Amino acid sequence: MSASTLVSSAAAMRALGGRLGQLLAPGDLVVLSGPLGAGKTVLAQGIGAGLGVPGRVTSPTFVLARVHRGGRIPLVHVDAYRLGSGPTGRAEVDDLDLDAETHDSVTVAEWGEGLVEGLAEDRLEVHIDRLDADVFDADPADAEADPGADPGRRRVNLRGVGSRWRDVPVAILGHESLQPVAGAGPADERRTP
Repeated sequence: MSASTLVSSAAAMRALGGRLGQLLAPGDLVVLSGPLGAGKTVLAQGIGAGLGVPGRVTSPTFVLARVHRGGRIPLVHVDAYRLGSGPTGRAEVDDLDLDAETHDSVTVAEWGEGLVEGLAEDRLEVHIDRLDADVFDADPADAEADPGADPGRRRVNLRGVGSRWRDVPVAILGHESLQPVAGAGPADERRTP
């Protein structure tokens, strides 16, 4: 599966995350990438809601990883922003012992590109690009304070890697602007170290 969509608000990003959360299964790894303020944590909040996780999903920037239980599947939310890159970063991910949680949980890793791919053979890579200068506020209460505010558009690119994602139809996500990426197919099965 490879697809791309435009998202126009934090609420729409959460809704997309909610649909992803309903699709996810134990053992799934979701790798989120994009610049600061792109909406990675907002998408993770939606995934948590889609999994039925009670309570608030916040960025685990300072604790690096947080486990949210009580939903249909536990959510392991990782923020790898403060980890090193390359072999050092992969060793730091290994030190977090996340692989002990991955088989029974959904793992969502912000800033995990190039670091967490070894946690699972299959993964869903989600890259978010800011098309406008504004940042998404990860606090839903702040967004509700000014519901008319447009925090800017985002392009969300999804790419499934491995057999888990090979036959997942894009339409299952139910987002009206979600479009398959032309030419995507066998390339989705490539594995990157």
